[in-house]
Amino acid sequence: MTAVDARPETTAELRFPRGFRWGTATAAYQIEGAAAEDGRTPSIWDTFSRAPGRVRNGDTGDIAADHYHRMDEDVALLKELGVTDYRFSVAWPRVQPTGRGPAVQRGLDFYRRLVDALLAAGIRPVATLYHWDLPQELEDAGGWPQRDTAPRFAEYARIVAEALGDRVATWTTLNEPWCAAFLGYASGVHAPGRTEPVAALRAAHHFNLAHGLATRALRDALPRKAEISLTLNLHAARPLTDSAADLDAVRRIDAVGNRIFLDPVFHGRLPADLVEDTASLTDWSFVRDGDLATAATPIDSLGINYYSPTVVAAGSCDTPSPWPGAEKHVRFVPAPGPRTAMDWPVDADGLYELLTRLRDELPAVPLMVTENGAAYDDYADPSGAVHDPERVAYLRAHLHAVHRAIEDGAKVRGYFLWSLLDNFEWAYGYSKRFGIVHVDFATQRRTVKDSAGWYAGVIGRGGLD
Repeated sequence: MTAVDARPETTAELRFPRGFRWGTATAAYQIEGAAAEDGRTPSIWDTFSRAPGRVRNGDTGDIAADHYHRMDEDVALLKELGVTDYRFSVAWPRVQPTGRGPAVQRGLDFYRRLVDALLAAGIRPVATLYHWDLPQELEDAGGWPQRDTAPRFAEYARIVAEALGDRVATWTTLNEPWCAAFLGYASGVHAPGRTEPVAALRAAHHFNLAHGLATRALRDALPRKAEISLTLNLHAARPLTDSAADLDAVRRIDAVGNRIFLDPVFHGRLPADLVEDTASLTDWSFVRDGDLATAATPIDSLGINYYSPTVVAAGSCDTPSPWPGAEKHVRFVPAPGPRTAMDWPVDADGLYELLTRLRDELPAVPLMVTENGAAYDDYADPSGAVHDPERVAYLRAHLHAVHRAIEDGAKVRGYFLWSLLDNFEWAYGYSKRFGIVHVDFATQRRTVKDSAGWYAGVIGRGGLD
């Protein structure tokens, strides 16, 4: 394995605040493997990835990066990087296979070992409770559009908190509920692959409810000093022109892409324009008295995942669409500039825009950049090295944007690079590589990329050269 070179490149000119949290992030289904070991049962992603045509090349997460068996090696990589924090997710079907009832201790034991290894390495564990791997049995009962899934999630949150709460100080309830609701239940490109726009709106509400219920369960089970958070992939939507129609397209995307979560969680209300935009689909009668107050249970920070901006104009988009209430009024326009292997535009200004927007709208809420990174067509050269200068340039630009936002008053407390390892990239299978550590999926050999050495240098200096 290639050692990480954390030597400074030059004297840092842009320093981040003392105590700034430097980390990387992963997700259970994308790296763990061991899909049928120690009591784990199928999640919706196990089922979805086995359906013909759903995932590129028929790939599944059965083995992934084999982190379940190589956890010690991966924690050693984290220690070499010098990260202060590591954001991982707990696999619900590994802990509570049916989504109900008592925990499987063998599943919890894996996370106990992971947390102990991180603490021994001087790394703060950051646990995410839901990164899209709903137990299949709960989906069979209706999934997230079914109200009962929300209290089931709170029960699971309490189980994990009681097992790990003495050692894990930072907890995230949900990761990117927009993707889980609208890519999973409206456009169907993610698990469980349903194309039911009303079900997607119901799922979004039940995610908000589940977040509030889980926050209350965590407060009951955790020490008072524990930090509870939520991670959203907010959309940095821009109009193609300044016309009223294009500006309205931005408003619609903001309603169903951003404020559908921000307003309930931080203001205890539904966006009035979202209700109006979706009136032809639903009357929102599934929102019961007290739900919005529960969703607004106070949290300690907000996580932001950002990769690229979105440019929209008046028009219509293909169906099935992940934008209920907007699909007949909005078209998506390719943004100019360089692109990643995902064909996503590279534009760090979008991250700055989101962070300063939240500075203005939620001035009391500390922020964390919980995912940011890029996929490129990385490969090991004949010497075994993996050179990824495009990723270094991407990360540098986005960290500059974070620093600029902090200088302009945004309360950004940390940055988590996505991702530590090349992994199972959802519907793209193993065709896209986001990691700063290359994984040869045939042999599971880890090779540190140039970007890892660069990031280690940033962490070691506490800033950018």
